[in-house]
Amino acid sequence: MAKELKARAIPEPGEARALVAGLDRRGFTEQLSRLTDSFSSDPGNPGSYACTGCQRCANCMFCETCDSCYQCTHCIDCQLCNNSTHCLGSKSLHACAYCVQSENCTNSAYLTLSRNLSDCTYCFGCVGLTKKDFYILNTPFGRQEYFELTKRLKKELGIR
Repeated sequence: MAKELKARAIPEPGEARALVAGLDRRGFTEQLSRLTDSFSSDPGNPGSYACTGCQRCANCMFCETCDSCYQCTHCIDCQLCNNSTHCLGSKSLHACAYCVQSENCTNSAYLTLSRNLSDCTYCFGCVGLTKKDFYILNTPFGRQEYFELTKRLKKELGIR
């Protein structure tokens, strides 16, 4: 039956259901492997608009060189992000904005070099914080001092 699934590009829904229902362990594993290979080798960006150099992104707009993102806009060099905007060089962000080289963050904005933050804004080099604003290396700062220090640090670290 596994060969039957390969023979037709798109079987009718009822026919496909019957074929899948009849698969044994080996057949199922082969079909799963085929689907995985097909997805991995297709660099298409379904539903995306004006994205350049992106691979496997869906429903994104105006992104550049991103990989496997979903519903992102104006992101550059991001991976596995969703519902994020204006992020740069980040990975696994969810609902974030204006993040730079950050990873595994959720519902946050204006993060730089940060990891595993949730509901934070204006954090620089922070790890594991929740609901914090104006932190550098997990240390709180006043708004004005935060911007003065991060301006200098960005220049020294070569971060735009």
